Amino acid sequence: MNLKKFNHSKELPQFYTATILDWKMLLKSEKYKMIIIESLQYLVKEKRVTLYGYVIMDNHIHLVWNPAKLYSLKHTQLCFMKFTAQRIKRDLEINHPGALDSFQVALKDRVYQFWQRNPLCIDLYDNKIIVEKLNYIHNNPVKANLCKESIDYRFSSAKFYDEIGDEFSFLTRFDT
Repeated sequence: MNLKKFNHSKELPQFYTATILDWKMLLKSEKYKMIIIESLQYLVKEKRVTLYGYVIMDNHIHLVWNPAKLYSLKHTQLCFMKFTAQRIKRDLEINHPGALDSFQVALKDRVYQFWQRNPLCIDLYDNKIIVEKLNYIHNNPVKANLCKESIDYRFSSAKFYDEIGDEFSFLTRFDT
């Protein structure tokens, strides 16, 4: 493996964690996980990000990604969070209106909130750190008893790095 250092003048890859408000299990449903997947597919297709790794848990997500030079990291994060929140809200309004009440907030700029504010975002300066973060996120479903082996969890990049495949066709190896 080539352990390169990233150029500090370019945008660095990021370890990004976003959590559902109050750690509620909103993403337990596969259809909400698929909203996250579709949003990531769009961002990759439009070349707004390069996605190196991910895991979608029932109440949070972890991503290892790099924004394109044309788009700021902050703008990409906001677009991602806003789009996924709007899609989930629309589904809840139609299919689970009672569940929507648990996401009601008393804020001036919104009635409902799905993602906690201030997601975690950490610069990743070299491949060694990226490997550590990928190992951490791939082990999340195992630690949560959602699967026995990380490659058994569908909503993770573990299979991709174990050379089994990329079901959603949006990942890039970080070490190439």
